Amino acid sequence: MWLCCGANLPVPLRRRTPAWPLAKYEKMPVLSLFPSLLGLTLGYLMTTFCHPHASVCKLTQRMALCDLHQLSSVPRDLPTDTEDLSLNNNQIKGLKNGWLSRYPQLRSLSCANNGLKMVESNAFRDSHHLESLNLAENSLHPGDGQTGQSLHFLARLKVLDLSGNSITEDMAAELLQNLTSLERLSLSRNLLSRLDGSIFSNLHQLKELNLERNQLYEIDRAFDNLNNLQRLNLAFNFLPCLVNFEMTQLVVLNASHNNIEWFISNQDLNDTFQLETLDLSENKLFFFPFLPPHSHLRNLLLSQNKISFYDLLANSNKTNWDSSVVFYNLQGNVSNVTAELWDESLHGDISSLELLDLSGNLITNFPRGFLQQMPHLYQLRLRTNCMESLNITSGVLPATLYELDVSNNMVTELHAGQSSVSELNNLTHLNLSLNDIRRLPPKLFSSLPRLSTADLSYNTIGICSQNEVTNASYADCVISRNIISLKQLHLVGCDIVDLPPFAFEGSPLINLELSNNVGLHLRPDSLAGLGETLQHLGLGNTGLRDFDFSPFHHLKSLNISQNSFSQLPQSLMGLDLKVLDLRDNNLTTIPGEQAIRLAQTLESVFVNGNRFNCCHLDWYRTFEKLVNIVDLEEVNCLDRTHSTHSVVHFDRHVCGDSSQESIWWFILLFSSVILIFLSITGFIFLTLKPRVLPKAIKKKCWKATSY
Repeated sequence: MWLCCGANLPVPLRRRTPAWPLAKYEKMPVLSLFPSLLGLTLGYLMTTFCHPHASVCKLTQRMALCDLHQLSSVPRDLPTDTEDLSLNNNQIKGLKNGWLSRYPQLRSLSCANNGLKMVESNAFRDSHHLESLNLAENSLHPGDGQTGQSLHFLARLKVLDLSGNSITEDMAAELLQNLTSLERLSLSRNLLSRLDGSIFSNLHQLKELNLERNQLYEIDRAFDNLNNLQRLNLAFNFLPCLVNFEMTQLVVLNASHNNIEWFISNQDLNDTFQLETLDLSENKLFFFPFLPPHSHLRNLLLSQNKISFYDLLANSNKTNWDSSVVFYNLQGNVSNVTAELWDESLHGDISSLELLDLSGNLITNFPRGFLQQMPHLYQLRLRTNCMESLNITSGVLPATLYELDVSNNMVTELHAGQSSVSELNNLTHLNLSLNDIRRLPPKLFSSLPRLSTADLSYNTIGICSQNEVTNASYADCVISRNIISLKQLHLVGCDIVDLPPFAFEGSPLINLELSNNVGLHLRPDSLAGLGETLQHLGLGNTGLRDFDFSPFHHLKSLNISQNSFSQLPQSLMGLDLKVLDLRDNNLTTIPGEQAIRLAQTLESVFVNGNRFNCCHLDWYRTFEKLVNIVDLEEVNCLDRTHSTHSVVHFDRHVCGDSSQESIWWFILLFSSVILIFLSITGFIFLTLKPRVLPKAIKKKCWKATSY
């Protein structure tokens, strides 16, 4: 039977020693403590052995989380049936033979970011059930052969992460040579530059491969043996082109952020490509990609390239324009191929497209009938191109379209017939902002039966009054009344000067942005009819000095920044605002009652750019406790000498804090009362007993003096 407490050994009594011979007994007191010290030491050691230290790992069922504990080896005190072991962010420099033999049921091991340099050859000898291995962000050097040999025992390994290890092509080939069961592999953030078919030749079951953020500039049939590969990530490399693409089984290909100038699929294949998502954004494409002739492509991402369409060159009379392009040495055994630039067949099969993103290109127009080849298109993004005109009709745009973004172009003409526009009955989001539109069909909104969000910001377009423009085909304003589907309307910077009465009546707007319309004449009834629906109202930089917000009972967010408010409108006190923007006004303070009322519901407030009085900052102390002052570090105030201070660091004693001032007045008053009371008491006492003072003086001062 083990004792788990310290043994109390008897301490011998110290006998009285004679005064002589003293030298013989000088060390006896020290020696007499030895049994006690021995007993305490044995007790401590027995307690330690009986109660070993608890594991530093967090145990959950059969999972052990041992991250961030500065471990230098695999813990040996975990349950033997552990299946998931996480050792990330420790200091394990090598996986030694036998360290994992205690955990034969291990299915997942993560040892990322440890500075791991080597895995000994038999480290995984007993890990027959391991399916997932994460060795990312380490310093593996497989050159000695041990790390590659150690992976031979992992016959069931399905997931391997080797990202961030400075691995080259030769090292990768050594590590991957026998992993025939692998399904997911990540080699991102390494030093791969050229790939050939030998590196992945044995990975017949691979479904997902991540090669992003390497230094790849050449791929020579590297994926020919990966017949089950479905997802391939080649983003953030240096690939100049992707030619003769024929991976029919691939579902997702991400080749964004490269130097790709051409994407050409094998046009001779009759097989249907399973490709659903192709991302070629952030490249150097000059032409629309040459897509597979038969595919299920749904998402085509081509933003931030140099794409343009050249079909107009066919009708050009200029002799120096060449309307064909020649491709040289596409497959090594073909000398050249000549193609007409506007040939519709070059676009491949785009009949299944649902999302087409062409933002940030050089598009001025589309080839005739191009968009009609996409009968299932839902989202068309064309922001930041060179388009000068736009035709919003069902004859040009697919009837299935629900999002159209043509913002930040050079559109001056917007063509739309009411009858044909009404056939776009799925369009819910229309963004025409940042163009130069000055005239448009006034009934544009009413012609789109499901329109819920419209953005006309930074165009010269107004809001039509009730008596203005009835049957005109084009006008400099748009009708915004009785649009029963419209929920969000953005009219920022449209040079609107006069907002007519009942401008939005019958439209259940939730979000209305009118900011940056300098000099806007806002009548009391301009926003009539929005009281029951409006939740966000933007009136920043409109020249407002005052306005009655009381009708808008459901308002949650209000922007009245960059105006001329010298005091907050009292009507705000009746609202339950969550966000309030007061920046760049003429406020000197916010009355305490208003601050307390606003703080009851506010979550975020912006107040920078006002001329706050440093001696009237009670509002700040109220907001500081209850509200998130988003721009707090930028908020300043002015003291009595007009010097600028940060409200966060301002010393309020400079102004004479009112609470401390009242305390000093109280102390002064109390001291005066006590002094008067003592004076009166002394006077009365001396009046009643006049002889006490002479006797006290005599007793104290009349003493015999020696000469």
